[in-house]
Amino acid sequence: MTVSVLGMGAMGQALAAAFVRAGRPTVVWNRSAGKTEAVTGLGAVRAASVAEAVLAADLIVVCVLDHAAVREVLEPVAAHLGGRVLLNVTNGTADQAREVAAWAAGHGVSYLDGGIMAIPQTIGLPASTILFSGSREAYDRWADALGAWGTGNFLGEEPGLAALHDLALLGAMYGMFAGAFHATAMVGTEGVPTGRFTTELLVPWLRSMVDVLPMLVDAEVSAEQRLVEQAALANIVGTAAAQGVPGRMTAPIRALLTDHDRDPDHADFA
Repeated sequence: MTVSVLGMGAMGQALAAAFVRAGRPTVVWNRSAGKTEAVTGLGAVRAASVAEAVLAADLIVVCVLDHAAVREVLEPVAAHLGGRVLLNVTNGTADQAREVAAWAAGHGVSYLDGGIMAIPQTIGLPASTILFSGSREAYDRWADALGAWGTGNFLGEEPGLAALHDLALLGAMYGMFAGAFHATAMVGTEGVPTGRFTTELLVPWLRSMVDVLPMLVDAEVSAEQRLVEQAALANIVGTAAAQGVPGRMTAPIRALLTDHDRDPDHADFA
């Protein structure tokens, strides 16, 4: 069965290329046709319009910039989508996924939402995890083909689950990145080489913390441990300020922990 990929940004190209390499007949479309050349060179077929791409395929993959672009691309071809599977892997919110799912259902379309926990360069590797939610029947039918992208994880039939998990995981990642940038800025004020600090100390430390993360998340934090954390955070904030490093990273974390201690059931982690 043929697949069509709408949107040939870096990720869209990687997804289409993985289909082609897996021997899957693949049609591609992009508003600027030049971006399709890399994958047509591999064997994909370029569609001249969205309608042509939709009519040519059984599975329609949408990978564009945002939710508004999804609607802009799909609404003009709604009449052609009936009986097909629509897989939206555009980054968006859970509510946006539910909105597209409801729209798709109104047009007789089986809907899947996807969250890609990978970068374009790693698409096709087993370590790349792809999150899915929505129609179980559609996922089961296409799971083998979608395995060309990486390791699939079906989270449930509630359409917003993939987007929710995607954003939660990205939030954790960006928090880690921000902490790492803050750490290198602190030691950099004393001329410590960033590369050596990162390789020899920062990365091993973070890896060791990842290993114990399940224990830390599930465990009850004692009052004594919370006091130790607050003291450490106070010292981090104070030292960063003394070294001329802005406290935009650590000050909010300190405030969140303080709020949690005052009212653990209603702490504001937004």
